[in-house]
Amino acid sequence: MNSTISISANAQQYLDLEEKYGAHNYHPLPVVLNRGEGVFLYDVDGKRYYDFLSGYSAVNQGHCHPKIIAALVQQAQQLTLTSRAFHSSLLGTYEKYITEYFGYDKVLPMNSGVEAVETAIKLCRKWGYEIKGIPANAAKIIVCEGNFHGRTINVIAFSSDPLARTNFGPYNPGYEPVPHNDLPALEKAFQDKNVAAFLFEPIQGEAGVVVPDAGYFKGVRDLCTEYNVLMVADEIQCGLARTGKMLACDHENVRPDILILGKALSGGVLPVSAVLCDDEIMLTIKPGEHGSTYGGNPLACAVAIAALQVLKDEHLATNAAAMGNLLRSELEKLNSPYISIVRGMGLLNAIVIKHENPNAAWELCLLLKENGLLAKPTHGDKIRFAPPLVITKEQVLECVEIIDQSLKLL
Repeated sequence: MNSTISISANAQQYLDLEEKYGAHNYHPLPVVLNRGEGVFLYDVDGKRYYDFLSGYSAVNQGHCHPKIIAALVQQAQQLTLTSRAFHSSLLGTYEKYITEYFGYDKVLPMNSGVEAVETAIKLCRKWGYEIKGIPANAAKIIVCEGNFHGRTINVIAFSSDPLARTNFGPYNPGYEPVPHNDLPALEKAFQDKNVAAFLFEPIQGEAGVVVPDAGYFKGVRDLCTEYNVLMVADEIQCGLARTGKMLACDHENVRPDILILGKALSGGVLPVSAVLCDDEIMLTIKPGEHGSTYGGNPLACAVAIAALQVLKDEHLATNAAAMGNLLRSELEKLNSPYISIVRGMGLLNAIVIKHENPNAAWELCLLLKENGLLAKPTHGDKIRFAPPLVITKEQVLECVEIIDQSLKLL
């Protein structure tokens, strides 16, 4: 099958450069991209592809959205960075905008998603010691098995992925995993009075778009309230309209104590993340105890406001819900012997591949690439299907046809 995969000499020169001069910490599909617009990506040879990864949901608004790019260009010509040693004219405006947008007292702006996760963890521990009264250095954070919150040395301490952990120890203490989607196990863990927080992804994206049972979010909220434990929702991948609501937790009208956002917060333009919570939690951190040179920079503020406004103005949550339902129903109609499961919510979806070839998911992604659609396997046998939220009905149906034709070649 691999003989059918074409790589032009033009593309190969770029691949060779990366191979020679770059770290080998990723295994990308053999495609070299140089342009994007809406739901489409274009390679260095001019071939067009449907993007079914969306930068791991960073490009919810579509590639190079004109309103977001306009905000970027305008602000880039005026002021990009002051550091937090000084005030900027945009920071307070952005802070007011995003806190009112999501209904929290305060925001702490950061850059990458994992920086926001680390920030949330620090807030949880601070609150645990100073508000809940947990003894010094005894705070514990409950996490889910199969989680993905990033790859910093602290975050991998509570990862269950051998690739993330092997030969990176010793691991930081203070975390206890419980099974995802298991409220009795969570309540059992909460019997420890030193538990400060429960950190979870409402939908586990990297694990293969694992959607919990109905009522799980509400159950988590109720348990956290009962046991005085902070509910911390990592909505970096599943938030910002991706699942058909602005936040995945909105499907059960649940409000986390701490909300973590990233990825599509900038529409894929630059690293922007945020941690939102109320004063009781946020104000436990004092000047000098946490920070970031680039966090809350004027460029990021301008871009994030534009990116959030596009989500509302273009009703992208509504479109994600409708197009996600269409995509899953059409995939199920294929009745392919190679698809064992179709699952997801909104436009965060995945298929599980069933094939005698253990590399079948990877090879299917290569076939999809040849046929004009880009997707990537995760955990061996799962493929995420998560296009930009601006996708139309006609485009969804065309993509399902591409998937169907590719499956028949597997």
